[in-house]
Amino acid sequence: MSYYRQPPYRVYGTGGALGFPPLTPVVKGLLAACCAVWAIQFVAETFFGYGDLIFLFGIVPPLFAGGYVWQPFTYMFLHATFPLWHLIFNMLVLYMIGADLERHWGGRRFLVYYLVCGVGAGLFVAVAGLLSGTVAPTIGASGAIYGLILAFGTVFAERVVLFMLLFPMKARTLAWILFGIAFLSTWDRRSGGVSHIAHLGGMVVGYLYLKRAWRVGEFYRELRWRIRRRKFRVMPPRDQDPWVH
Repeated sequence: MSYYRQPPYRVYGTGGALGFPPLTPVVKGLLAACCAVWAIQFVAETFFGYGDLIFLFGIVPPLFAGGYVWQPFTYMFLHATFPLWHLIFNMLVLYMIGADLERHWGGRRFLVYYLVCGVGAGLFVAVAGLLSGTVAPTIGASGAIYGLILAFGTVFAERVVLFMLLFPMKARTLAWILFGIAFLSTWDRRSGGVSHIAHLGGMVVGYLYLKRAWRVGEFYRELRWRIRRRKFRVMPPRDQDPWVH
């Protein structure tokens, strides 16, 4: 039986009280790739004193403009060696919401979406860095992860999730909250080492991808149809309420 035709959930724990989504093939591969790259970074920096990997494969806007065109792709597989929360948080979110999205879409579509969001967020970072004169490197999968959060809030909009593991809310509400935080934080110069433009870029690119905005003709027809539909009203019989939407 194909993996993606198996039942969507497996329950673990005593009496089925604790449930975790199973690891899906593409999510497992992405987790392994990011952890392996982190291990290479750790060995290179700790034992060989070589810390230039983030300048070669992270996003450094002047280097990107100078020909390091691979950086918007490779940066998403690098993470800070310490503290570990950078890697742990991204991988935890990838596991928790990526598995359900992969099961819903299939591995190929999920991987394409993940990479599109990551690369798109990287381009946002590179362009913003060139405009602002930033030379510090940017690394991490957060752009792609925020794209997954946007997709999860769109596909599973009514599903209840725990914000900060404490506050239950709908996935759609969580996606909007994180989008608002990312948008407002991009204007705050005190970023604390967090690339909020990458978070915002990942969500914007994810939204445009899900709406198929790159298919200009189809996007225009859908937009026009939605505008016309808003103007449409059905006149009911006289003995009923005056308007029915």
